[in-house]
Amino acid sequence: MSTPKSGPQSGHQPVNPPVPPEESLIQYPSTFPIKVMGAHHEAFVAAVVEVVVQHDPGFDAGTIERRPSSSGNYLGLTVLVTATSREQLDNIYRGLTSLSHVKYVL
Repeated sequence: MSTPKSGPQSGHQPVNPPVPPEESLIQYPSTFPIKVMGAHHEAFVAAVVEVVVQHDPGFDAGTIERRPSSSGNYLGLTVLVTATSREQLDNIYRGLTSLSHVKYVL
């Protein structure tokens, strides 16, 4: 079984087509904040850290900003990654949104 290919020959366009560096709104490398909302427990935090470290090995988990919801059921995290490319950021977003504990990624 083969995987469908994206691109002009297949009729499918990639979800996030490549953006030439001169057209990007982000200059690389740069510190880039990612906000993640999920269930308020340490497994959520640990899973977020694991994904981020896979794509930014220099990430310091001590820099995570935590904001609990008013009810205490959810926890908002802001992680600061060193963004080196759009592909890296896309991979981080994909990894975070695939976690069962995560409700939103901004």
